[in-house]
Amino acid sequence: MHPRHLDRQALIACWRETLLAQKVLCGETRGYTRHPQIERFQAQQDPVASVGAYLEGLALEADARAYRFDRSRIRVGEARVQRIDVTEGQLVLEWNHLRTKLGVRSPDVLARWQGVATPDAHPLFHVIAGPPASWERAAT
Repeated sequence: MHPRHLDRQALIACWRETLLAQKVLCGETRGYTRHPQIERFQAQQDPVASVGAYLEGLALEADARAYRFDRSRIRVGEARVQRIDVTEGQLVLEWNHLRTKLGVRSPDVLARWQGVATPDAHPLFHVIAGPPASWERAAT
């Protein structure tokens, strides 16, 4: 989903996890290599460029909040990045998961998004009709 929907904790965690995903895609770590969400980047023409574009979207949101995310950690690939399809079912599943967490740790952020059934997607993603991703382990 679009980083603007994330609370502070989720934005920072997403940044850190995506930096780790970038290391995986660059072959610099043995862990995390089978994480299912890495598949969406591995399927791209230039996985490193795609994950870099995702990180840039997070960094833009961090800028808007006056946070300091170190952009020098973002690797730029060689190919032009194409938008990645994400199903509406996947977006809603992730949105519901986030809303549960927001209800516990950031009720003010949850209140801001009250009434939003489907959030905006991260700028890298293009929303298409369909169920949650086949690799999704969360209960639906």
